[in-house]
Order: sequence, then C-alpha cells, then structure tokens
Amino acid sequence: MILVTGATGNIGSALLEELHARGIGPLRGLTRDAARVVFPEGVEAVEGDFTKPASLKPALDGVRSLFLVSRLGPDADILEVARQAGVEHVVLVSSITVQTHPRLGPAGENLAVEQLLKSSGMAWTILRPTQFASNALMWAASIRDHETVRAPYADTALPTIHPADIASVARVALTEPGHQGHTYALTGPEPVTARQQVEAIAAALGREVPFAEISRQEAHAQMAAVFGAEAADAVLDVTGGDVNDELLMVRDTVSQVTGTPARPFQQWASENADAFH
Repeated sequence: MILVTGATGNIGSALLEELHARGIGPLRGLTRDAARVVFPEGVEAVEGDFTKPASLKPALDGVRSLFLVSRLGPDADILEVARQAGVEHVVLVSSITVQTHPRLGPAGENLAVEQLLKSSGMAWTILRPTQFASNALMWAASIRDHETVRAPYADTALPTIHPADIASVARVALTEPGHQGHTYALTGPEPVTARQQVEAIAAALGREVPFAEISRQEAHAQMAAVFGAEAADAVLDVTGGDVNDELLMVRDTVSQVTGTPARPFQQWASENADAFH
C-alpha cells in the first residue's frame, strides 16, 4: 500500500495519476475531506489532518510506502506515527534551499525534517526541488483582471521546475529499487526569469500581459502582510536577493531518474492557461 499525502495538491495529484496510470497499487490519497475529492477509480480516499498526527493512524494502516511533503504539521510526531504504523519507506519533499541557505528560516526547518527522517529507522528518499512553476499562480488574479503583473528581481533566472516532474521522480523512488538513501536535487531544464514566465503565460493566453519590476521593499511589504517579515525575507533571498551558483544551477536529475527530460516552464503555462483566463 502506498499513501500519497497532499493528494489534491500540485505534486500529490500528479503522483496519484502517474501511479494509477501504471497500474501500481493499492493506492490511498490523503485529504481533509474525502467526500469532496474525486480520485482515479480504484484510489482510496482517506481523511487526516497533519496538525493532528494521531488522526493519520487509520490512513496509515497497512501502508508500507509514504509520500510526504515536509512542514505541513509537527513533523517529528507525523514521522513517529508513520514508524509505529509500520511504514518502511518515506519519500520526502524538502527544498533545494537546504543546500544553498541551510541557516535560512524555512530552509533550516526543512533540513531539520530531513534529519528527523534519517534518524527515524525508516528507509528514506529526499527530494529537494527548486522554485515551483506553479508559484506563478500568485499572479493569476492580476492576469485574469487584465492588470499589470508586478514582481521583484524581474531578470533573475532560476531553473523553475514543473510539479509533475517532482511527482515523476517520487513515483520512481516509491516503486523502483535503488533510490532508498538518496537525496535528489531537482530543477527544471533551463533558467527562466519572472519576466519570461509572464511572457510564456501571455503566449499561452494569446494576449499581452503587462509586466513591471518592483523593488524588494515593495515586494517585502506585500508579502510580509501575508506571511510575516521573516518568511518574506527568506523567499525574496532565494528568488533573487541572495542567489548563488548552487541555486542557479540546472541539474539533469529528473531525466537521470525518470528517463524523461524535465518539462519546460512553457509547458506548465500551456497546461494551466485556464487558471489565468
């Protein structure tokens, strides 16, 4: 039995589809409200709340492999519940910033979760993706309203990754031998700037989308109101303010693990154009 947590999210939903399409099972998808989700036929919808790790026990019954996204709840308790349930292998989604900014707020928290997993006694595979292509959804409201997209560091190019590529690597790690005890840094196939991302979305929509670069101070004020000042600083550092060669590096890990080239941002924009209409 494989349990996919975050089963309605960008990575989890793609992972369930890949596993189901290949006839891999039995499968469970974890959600907070099983009555409201529609999974592929044969995938069992189970309920659980990461903020209440004890609620995960029924979902983990009989599970041998677990797909887990870090920092959705008290990770130490979640991993202990999984261990007690008999989970043998955990594929964890962490962050590439662990190796580039290990002392930086969220990066340090991700590193702590990785260490908890490694010391849990369960087999592990750690995925460290870079910036998600789906982060562009934060511009969706502005684009739908035909407003100007405003972003800092307009011409800093990061190797943004399609969430489905993270799912593909997770699928291989969950179902094929040779991946336990490995840590994979994951990126897209090429660097892409915020300006280029907006241009790709505009091309997918078939219309112009105005774009304007704003200062770090403006961006920080907007983000801090939602996430807090420390988180805003951390995000701004790794999206342009304090990037280094490690964060800018394009890696071929996706193709090495899956045998398929990583998907470009343009493909994500085309597949998700409806979100911007």
